[in-house]
Amino acid sequence: MKYMPKSFFGRVGIAAALALLALLTALPATAQLGGSAFLPPSQAFQLEASPEGADKIRIDFYVAPEYYLYRHRFSFEIDTREGEIAAALGNPVIPEGEWKEDEFFGRQQVYYSAVSIALPISRAAGEALTVPLVVGLQGCADAGLCYPPEKRRVSVTLPATDRAASFTPSNPSASGGFVSEQDRLAALIRDGSLPLVLATFFGLGLLLAFTPCVLPMVPILSGIIAGQGAAVTTARAFGLSLSYVLGMATINTLAGIAAASAGAQVQALFQQTWIIVAFASLFLVLAASMFGLFTIQLPASLQSRLADASNKQRAGTYGGVAAMGALSALIVSACVAPPLFAALAVIAQTGDVLRGGSVLFAMSLGMGTPLLIIGTSAGRLLPKAGAWMETVKKFFGVLMLAVAAWMLARVVPAEWSLLLWAIPALAGAWLLWREIAFKSLWGWMSRSASLVLGAYGLALVLGFALGGRDPLAPIPQWAPEVRSLEFRKIKSSADLDLELQAAAAAGRPVMLDFYADWCVSCKEMERYTFTDTTVQAALSQAVLLKADVTANDEDDQALLRRFGIFGPPTIAFWGPDGAERANLRVVGFMKAKEFARVAELATGADLP
Repeated sequence: MKYMPKSFFGRVGIAAALALLALLTALPATAQLGGSAFLPPSQAFQLEASPEGADKIRIDFYVAPEYYLYRHRFSFEIDTREGEIAAALGNPVIPEGEWKEDEFFGRQQVYYSAVSIALPISRAAGEALTVPLVVGLQGCADAGLCYPPEKRRVSVTLPATDRAASFTPSNPSASGGFVSEQDRLAALIRDGSLPLVLATFFGLGLLLAFTPCVLPMVPILSGIIAGQGAAVTTARAFGLSLSYVLGMATINTLAGIAAASAGAQVQALFQQTWIIVAFASLFLVLAASMFGLFTIQLPASLQSRLADASNKQRAGTYGGVAAMGALSALIVSACVAPPLFAALAVIAQTGDVLRGGSVLFAMSLGMGTPLLIIGTSAGRLLPKAGAWMETVKKFFGVLMLAVAAWMLARVVPAEWSLLLWAIPALAGAWLLWREIAFKSLWGWMSRSASLVLGAYGLALVLGFALGGRDPLAPIPQWAPEVRSLEFRKIKSSADLDLELQAAAAAGRPVMLDFYADWCVSCKEMERYTFTDTTVQAALSQAVLLKADVTANDEDDQALLRRFGIFGPPTIAFWGPDGAERANLRVVGFMKAKEFARVAELATGADLP
């Protein structure tokens, strides 16, 4: 039985309350509250998703007037509630926003009106593919309301394609939560505080200075300082070293920006045989000069005209040393490492040349800092006069011969590299035996080192005659038998697609190794990583492919551009489903234990 008030005023009150409730229910979401209109988030921030070709999704956000979205709150992942999808998301390409001093989060990049985000997709070739997405966002109103973070679900159907597509993924969940070093560093560059980013990459540059790609610069710079003779001072040694390092850092930065912007391998252009031979010949000439075979100087007529100017300033010398640093950066240190890849990827994906270029310059200065210390100390440690100075110059001549051998070994057959390395070894043995007095303790030590170097040089010559190919184990009959991975070579994108389709049909994973003869880290991977038994066990069921990009021809460049790769060594993996595990890409040299873990995640191998 319903209760009804007996009084007239009671009935009127009930009727008024019901009418007010109905009015409030019928009010639109934009009802005035305290003088401000706040839209529900679905109206304040509208979202549309559409395909852009077979390998890209476009996410459009439409923002109501006087509302804004936060850049750092965007997130994208594949919705796996209804099962796994044979695709992976790449790093979203998010345009720069407007800087705002926000009362909730401090200084942030925000978007008014609208913003479009490109989301690359890694997928196998095949029929149309529906990709369910979970999109994260958060926004606020200028009037003072901040909405909580939210997730929205949308689905996009990508058209059929006859070519697989691969990108660096933003969602590592498909591979055990693994995030590659280059991806972590790229995220730091994009979103981190710039002073922290620059300090981090300066430190990473210091670490890279002790890799085989940078170490050959030490004898180059030291030889330049030693070549100054007895006149070199600590201040002049510092000036020359600084010129060399700044030349190296500047060309590294400019070449990196050019490579990222154009999608080309700038350093690869300088690894052609004639350039390598020409640069190695320069070091042979410098070595001969340090051995005293001749003196490098200007013609007498030019010397007399330039004498006064050279006494007043030595900018020409500094400029020449800076040019040598620039050439060394392009020709000597042709390596790709995760920090370099991360900086180049950020420039290529976001177009932020200032931030990416600053990171490259800071990293290059870190790489050059040990060179600066070594070069400056030479001005203090080198003897200033006497026979010692001539012996030191000859010693740096031997180092120049070693740099020339190291460079020429990239472009000659492996067996001939043994003869190349025999030259500095025998020259060093001769120098230590002949130039240092035998009676002192230092003399005994130098004679002992001479015998070791001489024996090694003769072993290299004998190894060449016996068919040896490895300078670290020149006598093939004495070298331990080492089993390495056996690769199937591919040349073009078409070759790769055929191999990927065949592997996917057979349910087998794929590993693709990008290699070049001039790539020092590639040789390290072959010697120390691919020969490891744990690595070989992890890849026992995988199809192993190698793309030799030494020639840097049109096919090589097209293959590198397809994957957004800036140079070797880079190793990519595909799962048995035919989709690339792009967050498992390996850039630069990686030790066997770490690489085995990556290979295990990519192939599903069960390692002990």
